[in-house]
Amino acid sequence: MTQRLRILGRRLISKGYGALERLTLAYRRLDGREQTMERELYDTGDGAAILLYDASRGMVALVRQFRLPAYVKDGRESLIEVCAGRLEGASAEARIVAEAEEETGFRVRNPRRLFEGYTSPGGFCEKLTYFAAEYSPADRIGAGGGLEAEGEDIEILEIPFAEALAMIERGEIVDTKTILLLHYARLAGLLDCAAASAA
Repeated sequence: MTQRLRILGRRLISKGYGALERLTLAYRRLDGREQTMERELYDTGDGAAILLYDASRGMVALVRQFRLPAYVKDGRESLIEVCAGRLEGASAEARIVAEAEEETGFRVRNPRRLFEGYTSPGGFCEKLTYFAAEYSPADRIGAGGGLEAEGEDIEILEIPFAEALAMIERGEIVDTKTILLLHYARLAGLLDCAAASAA
């Protein structure tokens, strides 16, 4: 791929929550012709996401919070999501354990790394590492809700797994990382008893 692509120039457009750059590229197409194109990249850093599930009760722990893009685009005042956060220099495992405690109040003991993936590679650099971990009511060590200093105001939701899947079908859960992890849990049989009781 490096022989097919040359970066001719890159310019920083803005730097705030993330860095927005405009790149000029020379790209050799599959038919051998070279094409010059401009692309913009937005880099807010990599992150991690985790599905917290209680297999014995058939529940998942999710969060509800304000997301500006969803409000501006669709008028949604909040999104229902799995716990997630930016790495900010930490390892994915260390960061997601801390993030889960901050957002949900549950201690995560054994996060299982599942896979990595780019969230929207057409223009965003962010790559997420996905985890799953069991929890129980006994693992609650705090109130959760996120960090006020970071503008977080998070509601913690414990939802039956079958209901969470139904919420995807009804368009109530529209966050991609959450949809991905809930369907992973279904396919991997993480909550078999809950899925069976809903069938």
